[in-house]
Amino acid sequence: MLNVGVIGFGYWGPNLARNFNQSNDTHLAMIADFSASRLALAKRIYAGVRTVVDPYELIRARDVDAVAVAVPVRFHYELAKAALEAGKHVWLEKPMADSAARCEELIELAERANRVLLVDHTFLYTGAVRKMKSVIDAGELGDIWYFDSVRINLGLFQHDVNVVWDLAPHDLSIMHFLLNRTPKSLTAVGAAHTGNGIEDMAYLNLDFGDNLVANIHVNWLAPVKIRHTIVGGSRKMLVYNDLEAVEKIRIYDTGINIGHDDLEDRRRTLIQYRTGDMLAPLVPNTEALATEAAHFAECVAENKRPISDGKAGWNVVRILEACEQSLKAGGQRVTLA
Repeated sequence: MLNVGVIGFGYWGPNLARNFNQSNDTHLAMIADFSASRLALAKRIYAGVRTVVDPYELIRARDVDAVAVAVPVRFHYELAKAALEAGKHVWLEKPMADSAARCEELIELAERANRVLLVDHTFLYTGAVRKMKSVIDAGELGDIWYFDSVRINLGLFQHDVNVVWDLAPHDLSIMHFLLNRTPKSLTAVGAAHTGNGIEDMAYLNLDFGDNLVANIHVNWLAPVKIRHTIVGGSRKMLVYNDLEAVEKIRIYDTGINIGHDDLEDRRRTLIQYRTGDMLAPLVPNTEALATEAAHFAECVAENKRPISDGKAGWNVVRILEACEQSLKAGGQRVTLA
């Protein structure tokens, strides 16, 4: 049984606490939060769990094996670093840190201490994304041509990060997990409408080379909530709608066949449209956080590397940094090393 302490009982922390408390593999040992009202709520829900104001008291606690950090991103680095230096395993919310350099330092600390570092890219543990991964890896879609994703809604406005840092990590982590490739360059354009200079909408374009491109649209100012992804391949195309209750994934035997007219010495390309069946595969309905909590405990027990390890978290942050650079330069294309 892995004893876990949760730092932060605001927006996401309660979800972590609930899953660590309910899992057969973990035990919720402690909760830390600066807010007296949030701690009072935590005490009412988990009467037998110790609560403290000081997060470092939780980190120092001898009966805490792992620390889950669910606070604003500007505090991720210092709390995760302290936990790793105290010999704790670390569950770290996305984005992993506020710079790629700090991500690299945390990865090195975890490796030196032989501790598990998991970044909470929750969507990688959903039945839908795991099914998409198996379909793509099996070659059912053929060569992947594009990845298009839309993640928009009205709010929640953040005060310390823009919409790219807030919403795009979900799509970037899914994209990297599915494609297992890193973009060579990107552009990002956005706008800030509230007078604080923080972009509330943005469009990202990522070029992988070999005619593979990705487009991601994130927005806090949309009148409707949309969570929609299309992965287009040379054989079939896949549509993922996270808000769909039943058929979250649909695979379309739809595309084009490219030929040439020999009578005109191949000067004219012939495009034939192909429309076939639509398949909606069965997707497991297990809560992603429950799967992730069990995976975290398994990685600690067996000294395994998590699916969403520090390197996966670092890859997302370095893309976010490049997006920030492009935004500030008016949408100039940025090359990733």
